[in-house]
Amino acid sequence: MRRSADEPGVATDARSRPELGGVVLAVACAAQFMVVLDISVVNVALPSIQRALGFDSTSQQWVVNAYALTFAGLLPLGGRLADLFGRKRSYLLGLALFSGASLAGGLANSAGLLIAARAVQGVGAAVLAPATLTILTTTFPEGTQRTRALAMWTAVGIAGGTAGNLVGGVLTEYLSWRWTLLINVPIGTVAILLAARFVAADHTAGTRRRVDVPGAVLATAGLALLAYGIAQAGEQGWDAPSTLTGVLAGLALLGVFAVVESRFAAVPLIPSRLFRIRSVAAGNAAMLLAGACLNPMWMFLTLSMQNVLHYSPIQTGLAFLPHTVVQMAVGARVTPWLMRLLDGRVLIAAGALIAAAGFWWQGDLNPHSGYLTGILGPAIVFSIGSALVNTPLTTAVTSGVATEDAGAASGLMNTTKQVGGALGLAALVTVAATTTTTPEALAADYGRAFDVIAVLMVVVMATAFLLPPQRDRQRARRDASGDGRGSGRAARKAARNEHLIPGNRLHVTGTTTDLE
Repeated sequence: MRRSADEPGVATDARSRPELGGVVLAVACAAQFMVVLDISVVNVALPSIQRALGFDSTSQQWVVNAYALTFAGLLPLGGRLADLFGRKRSYLLGLALFSGASLAGGLANSAGLLIAARAVQGVGAAVLAPATLTILTTTFPEGTQRTRALAMWTAVGIAGGTAGNLVGGVLTEYLSWRWTLLINVPIGTVAILLAARFVAADHTAGTRRRVDVPGAVLATAGLALLAYGIAQAGEQGWDAPSTLTGVLAGLALLGVFAVVESRFAAVPLIPSRLFRIRSVAAGNAAMLLAGACLNPMWMFLTLSMQNVLHYSPIQTGLAFLPHTVVQMAVGARVTPWLMRLLDGRVLIAAGALIAAAGFWWQGDLNPHSGYLTGILGPAIVFSIGSALVNTPLTTAVTSGVATEDAGAASGLMNTTKQVGGALGLAALVTVAATTTTTPEALAADYGRAFDVIAVLMVVVMATAFLLPPQRDRQRARRDASGDGRGSGRAARKAARNEHLIPGNRLHVTGTTTDLE
């Protein structure tokens, strides 16, 4: 009798069960698409939501912020849950919460219920997002297979972000704002059924099933307060009491969180040993800066199209199609091929420089710009650059991490990206602040924001060279995979010969072998 993929003893490595690799990749990418899509899909629908449920101009921001705050605040806990309770359980739990909250939000008949549903969506997303990456990094062995899987995962995530405005505009225009949330229900249902059948069960035998509750509370409260303070800065200024209170209280709680994690937590959410891995430390620094650029720029592009060029919501969504196509094509096809030829640091640096040039060009937009030179040209340039950055940076941040810490590393990466986006958005809103609303003045304000993004991408380029070189790890992988027997001995020998960085580890057929 054929065994189910979730029965004990069925291999989880893609080399052992190659026929399941595509299904697992599809399951992970579908969930990632929904998580990223819901960051932006409600933006175009906000006016319709305001009229339907009676939001005022101040409270409607919480349709977006309720999701963003719980998502960013709970990501460290979500990442650790995958390590402590299993990636499959975490995936199914997160997707069930996310899909159920989407249904509740889509059927909401009051402002309070919609905000509560969006907050629960954020909780589900915080559990789900790290689990999708953990499933990939533990299913596909390091090397070409993992690079291709991460490239597709990254490209789908990018597509979710860029498609949010288009999907939201189309659904709101032709169906209802409610479908910006309800669309997650059928996708989530199919993904749950496929994951239950094809994602192999992972066992945590020997691992104490304890959750670092004090750390989770401190991290969630600290990040939520910090994000709240940053959000207030965009509306009321950096010197407003609500801004200062939120930012200072958030930083204080995060400081206490660092002390608790390093000294008192038996099973920390983010083990301090992760930061002793050079690729994780430097990679998350670069990820923070990249998130501060690549996440907020979608909002400024949307505002530029609608407020400067006077595009309708549907026209704005359609104008984003080249961004999606270019990033998916380059991210899924070209970048993995280049990663076999070039050191990841070089690829990240080159991509960041190309993206900086595109953002600098985008900053020249004015009310008289045509689509070709005002939107399409810059889009092609910075989309190519960002697609070259994303996959090698994601690979660097998750490489050299032990299997038992894969979820924590994934949660850390996602948290870094979201916090970077929140910090960047608040800073850029301050840079673009104005008291006039003429198209010319708005174009100048948005142009300053894009110029700052270009400068930050140059800093990302410089930060890339803090990452360790990849050639030694690639040689170790080739030596270790050349003969299935004694692969652990081969890996250790390669490590001694090639002087790999301390703490680096190599995944070999679903196991983790110490290199040094």
